[in-house]
Amino acid sequence: MRKLLMLLVVAGLIGLAIFWFVTQPKPLGAEALARTTSDVEAGKYAFYAAGCSSCHAAPDAEGEEKLKLAGGKRFVSDFGTFIAPNISPDPEHGIGGWSDLELVNAVVKGVTPGGSHYFPAFPYTSYGRAEVADVANIAAFLRTLPPVTQSAAPHEVGFPFNIRRSLGGWKFLFLDDGWQIEGDLTEQQTRGRYLAEALGHCGECHTPRNFLGATDGSRWLGGAKNPSGKGRIPNITPAVLKWSEADMAEYLKSGFTPEFNSSGGEMVDVIANTSQLTDEDRAAIAAYLKVVPGVADPATQ
Repeated sequence: MRKLLMLLVVAGLIGLAIFWFVTQPKPLGAEALARTTSDVEAGKYAFYAAGCSSCHAAPDAEGEEKLKLAGGKRFVSDFGTFIAPNISPDPEHGIGGWSDLELVNAVVKGVTPGGSHYFPAFPYTSYGRAEVADVANIAAFLRTLPPVTQSAAPHEVGFPFNIRRSLGGWKFLFLDDGWQIEGDLTEQQTRGRYLAEALGHCGECHTPRNFLGATDGSRWLGGAKNPSGKGRIPNITPAVLKWSEADMAEYLKSGFTPEFNSSGGEMVDVIANTSQLTDEDRAAIAAYLKVVPGVADPATQ
């Protein structure tokens, strides 16, 4: 009996050590910034491509107010309600006291300056594919924006989902910085993939998720339930979306569909961002969407 207890204790300690190793945050080191610059104009462009203000501007902000990144927007999920934080350059309530490396690690690795895990409601699952140089440039642009002297409310997440260390296990299972769409892509399609899969993080809304909240890559961009409970986020694969590349590019510019309907809901914010891109980049996104494998809507399967 004593030997059995000792074996159980040893096995438990080994299991705990494995868990601790697997779930520890894995931030980038300072060498990751060795070839980066602080290009504010490039950062502004990447800021719009990444849709930062869509989540971090105060709810209902319009015009220049959308550059006051006070946070506060609520994201309802099966695991609790997540609230976007203040990412203005205020040193107390925002990110003004963060280094470039801390901001890069937050965006591409989902690691806080204090060394814990962010919840994947923050789409580092997509941003992890972004070039570090783009994120460093976004940091430079963020420092030019107005500081906001208020903190966003804390997340409303209960036990056991509020155990941050367990998110290391979630990352181990699901975090993958590889591309969803591989193959022999043209230069234009490759650029569109970068904008859609990394900075634009289209899959975070348009792809269904499994029971642990990870996107289902087998149904990439195949539509998903709306976390608010109101309808569905549409399938934008070629199996359903029959628009031409020119139609898609125009929609990303003006918000008008080929039927002359206008965008609504969350897409209003998306269009506000994609309208800031060049015609070439909007065309690249459209070219990428045309090579995404078609996914049938659940009702038609």
